[in-house]
Amino acid sequence: MQYTISPVGKIHTPFKQKFGIPRQGHGISIAKGEIEFESFINVEDACEGLAEFSHLWVLFLFSEHLSQDKKQSVRPPRLGGNKSLGVFATRSSFRPNNIGMTVVKNNGLTNGNLLVEGVDMLDQTPIIDIKPYIRYADSVDDSQCGYASRPPEQLNEVIFMDGVKDKIQAQKIDPRLITNILAQDPRPAYKKNKNDLKTYKINLYGFDIHWRIEGKTIVVINSEQ
Repeated sequence: MQYTISPVGKIHTPFKQKFGIPRQGHGISIAKGEIEFESFINVEDACEGLAEFSHLWVLFLFSEHLSQDKKQSVRPPRLGGNKSLGVFATRSSFRPNNIGMTVVKNNGLTNGNLLVEGVDMLDQTPIIDIKPYIRYADSVDDSQCGYASRPPEQLNEVIFMDGVKDKIQAQKIDPRLITNILAQDPRPAYKKNKNDLKTYKINLYGFDIHWRIEGKTIVVINSEQ
């Protein structure tokens, strides 16, 4: 049996590539996004009452993985990339139906687009549904969360080389967003806790942010288009 899903819109985010996207949204990411609805959506009707909810569930497609093999087991980064688990016990983007879900802050409608905060999605990601977050129904006080019972550890500090923060601000990028992303150490799991001399880059708003590891500190060394 097969079903066809038509996306209700797409989201515009700072993330032009997968590397560096926060692995979770709300409570970790401060990145902002803007959902642009498809023409068949009557925004006024479909979003009536939405302003009463501070947070929303957003369901989306991992569109970069649609043509790839469907995996039954994956290696979660939280386990260091060394242990396999069933895909349904993880939030991996490599899923049978490539569907993702995340909680975002509702910042309201502007010019027919929905502004959200705390996003963990690639720019131009197709949105397939939006639902209100309801605390009494969606928050389970006595839940057990397996290997993800605690938030991921962060590095101690993110610093900017002389002049780099001013350059980033001139490019209309909030340095706090860079700090927020890099403090989570987006490197592959096997790279962590090792001597790593590589210079990395993440792409935000079309700018390449270059950085490296020095001990337990991340140093931002440049930003260029």
